[in-house]
Amino acid sequence: MPSLNEIRSTFLDYFGKADHAVTPSAPLVPQNDPTLLFVNAGMVPFKNVFTGAETPAHPRAASSQKCVRAGGKHNDLDNVGYTARHHTFFEMLGNFSFGDYFKDQAIHHAWTLLTAEFKLPKDKLLVTVYHTDDEAADLWKKIAGLGDDRIIRIPTNDNFWSMGDTGPCGPCSEIFFDHGPHIAGGPPGSPDEDGDRFIEIWNLVFMQFEQLAGGERISLPKPSIDTGMGLERIAAVLQGQHDNYDIDLFKALIAASVELTGVKAEGAQAPSHRVIADHLRSSSFLLADGVSPSNEGRGYVLRRIMRRAMRHAYLLGANEPLMHRLAPTLVREMGQAYPELRRAEASIVETLRQEEERFRTTLGRGMGLLDEATANLSAGDVLDGETAFKLYDTYGFPLDLTQDAVRAKGLTVDTDGFDAAMQKQREMARANWAGSGQQGAAAAWFSIKEKAGATDFVGYETTETTGVVKAIVVDGAEVESASAGTTAEVLLDRTSFYAESGGQAGDTGVIEAHGRESRVLDTQKQAGELHVHRVELASDLKVGDQVVASVDAERRHTTRSNHSAAHLVHAALHHVLGPHVAQKGQMVDGERMRFDFSHGGPLTADELDRIEAEVNEVIRQNVPAETKEMAPQEAIEAGAVALFGEKYGDSVRVLTLGKSLTEEAKAYSVELCGGTHVARTGDIALFKIVSEQGVAAGVRRIEALTGEAARRFLLDQAGVAKSLADQFKTPVAEVGARVDALIADRKRLEKELAEAKKQLALGGGGAASGPEDVNGVALIARVLDGVGGKELRGVAEEFKKQLTSGVVALVGTSEGKAAVTVAVTADLTAKFSAADLAKAAVIAMGGQGAGGKADFAQGGAPDDSKAQEGLAAVKAALAG
Repeated sequence: MPSLNEIRSTFLDYFGKADHAVTPSAPLVPQNDPTLLFVNAGMVPFKNVFTGAETPAHPRAASSQKCVRAGGKHNDLDNVGYTARHHTFFEMLGNFSFGDYFKDQAIHHAWTLLTAEFKLPKDKLLVTVYHTDDEAADLWKKIAGLGDDRIIRIPTNDNFWSMGDTGPCGPCSEIFFDHGPHIAGGPPGSPDEDGDRFIEIWNLVFMQFEQLAGGERISLPKPSIDTGMGLERIAAVLQGQHDNYDIDLFKALIAASVELTGVKAEGAQAPSHRVIADHLRSSSFLLADGVSPSNEGRGYVLRRIMRRAMRHAYLLGANEPLMHRLAPTLVREMGQAYPELRRAEASIVETLRQEEERFRTTLGRGMGLLDEATANLSAGDVLDGETAFKLYDTYGFPLDLTQDAVRAKGLTVDTDGFDAAMQKQREMARANWAGSGQQGAAAAWFSIKEKAGATDFVGYETTETTGVVKAIVVDGAEVESASAGTTAEVLLDRTSFYAESGGQAGDTGVIEAHGRESRVLDTQKQAGELHVHRVELASDLKVGDQVVASVDAERRHTTRSNHSAAHLVHAALHHVLGPHVAQKGQMVDGERMRFDFSHGGPLTADELDRIEAEVNEVIRQNVPAETKEMAPQEAIEAGAVALFGEKYGDSVRVLTLGKSLTEEAKAYSVELCGGTHVARTGDIALFKIVSEQGVAAGVRRIEALTGEAARRFLLDQAGVAKSLADQFKTPVAEVGARVDALIADRKRLEKELAEAKKQLALGGGGAASGPEDVNGVALIARVLDGVGGKELRGVAEEFKKQLTSGVVALVGTSEGKAAVTVAVTADLTAKFSAADLAKAAVIAMGGQGAGGKADFAQGGAPDDSKAQEGLAAVKAALAG
């Protein structure tokens, strides 16, 4: 399987042999086109040649051109990380003819390279041509032997290429690779062409015209050829991958990101690793080409790219700057092809580090604001422009970073509102801003609300109610009726279903109509006051129908228990950790509760025990929960805590739970909350914390179970303890002591084993044979089987004591791997560095390098069979 570097070389070598001048990539900052932010296509450096403004040094050329698409018309930034083939930085392989050869040779070279050099199966390739380009179609038949069924005529501009509103243009022919029927999608030009089965890998542009401003199109002085083949795309095909991010280069970058973050590139975390890998490339190459992060022009685009990657590092839980630590991996992978990366490596690393440290000071706070502002928004809603502007103005969030951040929730940003706020920057900076989570409900629901009015929510009192259908929405459009089998959003005049809000999940259950029960999959709040049910219809339904809506009572009960427990946890955190604790988020549903809060570090086992004990003590009080309606300010002045994610109107519900554990006639928890809760604290039954972890800088998360789920968890834990007790043949109460004893025994035995290995190494023929002389330097060089890195250090130090002047080089082998240790006596460190000698040994053994100082250094290698080669490298270095 060819590597990306090998594929690039094969392409350039092929065209070099075909009498093309192989030209180095031009810098990313265009030298000949003030209309472009960055070079974004392979032909950009040759634009003046194509238009006749410049005379080419050679009539044919080939290159692998660095390209960036992250600003202006060609902007791929928003899609990067979420698709298989979008990148901010990519390499464009291209061959060019400046009035030399035309369509026939362009098609010949493309077909020969793909099928003869790259050995792609011919039956996997098909092509498109512009619908009037009979010449190109005939040449494909003649040169490639393609039938009409594999030459697709396209009448749209997809097959008439132009760089922009002005500039060179002409008909083109695109070559597609068929990934096979197991992937959805049809050939180009078909109704299913947007699928991923057929992927364009090469575009041959037959440059015949220049588009002038005003719409006039003139012939170029000489017909020319401009082709472009994305290196990442063809690498994916040749490496048997469908996704560009699965090629060798991205695997290496993502593996480094995974190693440093400790978060696997799976599920919801995969896009973050992909964004980081892609943006590392564009950031590093832009820095290498002289672009510096700033607040304007190209520098601002670079800063946007950097900060987007840094936000994703934040999402992965990276608590320290990450990007600069990944740069060496990129340089290793791409530095040979692009020496400017190696030359600029130190500058790249330092700039990335400084930029990330600067941004991290505000990133967490900005994300907290964004979380608050979007807490009550649902998929399809719009984040208000004022919030987006505050994130930009106060926290340094570029607009597209905010757009990317809300994308995962299915939200968009009011860009008009953002622009308006930008115009009033001074005024907005002075304003007393407060975010609102309901600014952007979908326009359709606001229109419905005008007609239907607010939902009458009766879910505090009952879980079943009769209601009338006031509106039905299917696929975003309001309809009068929906048929069985449809999933629809249904609005009733009154309902007992709680709509997701304040971190409490929406209710599920059934709606009965026409004698059939339809499943309610979720309930969401729209337009601030509408409880909208997402229903899988089992029967036809129309506006005006009367229905019976029944909440899943068991799920409601467990959700209520988890929600009430979250309030008790909040109060307990204040008691145990202090008044600095602030709620940062919560999610409660029928399974468990999750509570995020501000705190500077992990909670100790004792702190978790105290929190758990307090909550369970309040549960055992079994006192009634009390609710009353109050004005928000009155409630807060009375001591009620305003919860994260709630939107408060003129009147709020104030929930009181439990009696204070320390003060008479005082409640344990008093908070504003519109959610559903238990009738008595005893209804929660039992509370058990199952995890505590950090989720962001200064933010911790507790996850817990209540009731039956907590009981089952404890039974499972008890079962594990009983199983261990049976294996140890000891009472359960003594299992901990037995485990402690075993750990102590293991540590003692490991220490004894290490000492035994050291003594064996020192006495086993090594010391007896004495040092050898290498160019006047005394050298003790040994391979020690079964000795790891820790033991190796001690052995090296003992050998070093035996030398008045000299060098010790040891290779320890264990489980197929090798550890290298080099020690140099003080009189020789000016001439020989232990770090350099160790590095030479490691590299000779297939490793990456070593670390240490002039007198002592260590490293590792993946293959212990090359131990002697490592020692030979040390001897060679000493011999000069």
